[in-house]
Amino acid sequence: MVSQSSNLPLVSRCTVFPDRESTVPDLKLSVSDLPMLSCHYIQKGCLFTRPPLPAAELVSQLKTALSQALSQFPPLAGRLATDAEGYVYIACNDAGADFSHVYGGGIRVRDLLGSADGDVPAEFKGFFPCDLTVSYEGHFRPILAVRVTELADGVFIGCAVNHAVTDGTSFWNFFNSFAELSRGVRKVSRAPDFSRESLLISAAVLRLPEGGPKVTFDSGAPVRERIFRFSRESIQKLKAAVNNRKLEGGIDIAELMGKHSNDTLKNPDGKLTPLAWLRSAVSREAPPPVVAAEISSFQSLCALLWRGITRARKLPASKTTTFRMAVNCRHRVEPKLEPLYFGNAIQSIPTQVAAGEVLGRDLRWCAEQLNRNVVAHDGDTVRRYVESWERDPRCFPLGNFDGAMITMGSSPRFPMYDNDFGWGRPVAVRSGRANKFDGKISAFPGRDGNGTVDLEVVLAPDTMAALLSDSEFMQYVSISS
Repeated sequence: MVSQSSNLPLVSRCTVFPDRESTVPDLKLSVSDLPMLSCHYIQKGCLFTRPPLPAAELVSQLKTALSQALSQFPPLAGRLATDAEGYVYIACNDAGADFSHVYGGGIRVRDLLGSADGDVPAEFKGFFPCDLTVSYEGHFRPILAVRVTELADGVFIGCAVNHAVTDGTSFWNFFNSFAELSRGVRKVSRAPDFSRESLLISAAVLRLPEGGPKVTFDSGAPVRERIFRFSRESIQKLKAAVNNRKLEGGIDIAELMGKHSNDTLKNPDGKLTPLAWLRSAVSREAPPPVVAAEISSFQSLCALLWRGITRARKLPASKTTTFRMAVNCRHRVEPKLEPLYFGNAIQSIPTQVAAGEVLGRDLRWCAEQLNRNVVAHDGDTVRRYVESWERDPRCFPLGNFDGAMITMGSSPRFPMYDNDFGWGRPVAVRSGRANKFDGKISAFPGRDGNGTVDLEVVLAPDTMAALLSDSEFMQYVSISS
């Protein structure tokens, strides 16, 4: 195994400024942004084979593209600021982003695509700037940092972005735009929306401790991390099993992998079945035939993971387990936010069930519990979440506090592989150490598309070992690496 890349030599480091002066006003942080001040910066990046140009030319090209991208995304070149009343906002002041170039000539791409024990190689952790940086520090550190790691036969481009400034949707829109500009596109195809007129903007003030908040979990606790890959065929098989039907050919599941677009509990005529069932239950007439709800592929996958991890943790039957999912609220609020609204527009939905029920019921039942909560998270629910936060402004408590929590983040719908900087698509997408703890899961699209999904799973070492021996879970895994 190659040496830890955290000690790779620094070739150069500088501040990159926007190539045009910002015209975007200061942006107030929303009730979805502010809770993230206690979270680490988002760390995501792409692994590429060797670009067909010298390292110096590559670095120069990327700096130019980043400068252009910062003009399209002025908040990323700014800093956080807190006014006299306690409101936190983004000062779009063109202070610039951090850019570094490190040399890892002893590391090959194949070294990074697997390790002897199958876990994600630790080398990735050193490919990211702002390691374990808390988002509050954006008051005096760059909001965005980019690191280019030169490898023996490839390159890794890693980005760290303040989590109080972006969610996954905003992050990947920036990354995609950065790649577009690198390959010579003059104007990005998906311009961000910086509006701040929605119910997410509040008059409530988040009171922070002196020196800022800290992360709410132990960043140094031992964990193992693996990528579990699920092929299109495997997911079709799982979804058919959850929906208690035979697998039929020609199923188009690509559009079923989102966490929100198809997470609706419907019967064939498009009406929600729970209300119809409740009405019939209180009617004097005989209830109509029950039409089974269609469980989405992603919910089927989450249910499989929920059961596998719960079994691996060997929890008492009475122990309450929590499966937490992040949902995109852009289309849930009224009036709707723009799809490319820049900032955090997510809320976290917890589903809580006793361990005995998670394991004593079947996969479909577990998936139905997740489905019910996602369906119920409409505009009124978003508003109630906002009102609850306004009554008690607080940072988001991220972690596994009772040993029975799972947190699902990211999305297989994010365009992570739509990043051609001028020499082809990535061979892999990976993340750093940020916001990782026992039970943190991130969903990525598979590189070959077509409905494949990669789950980045972080677990305590003994839990991971038990999950790898779980026959129900592993029968659907195509590759574990």
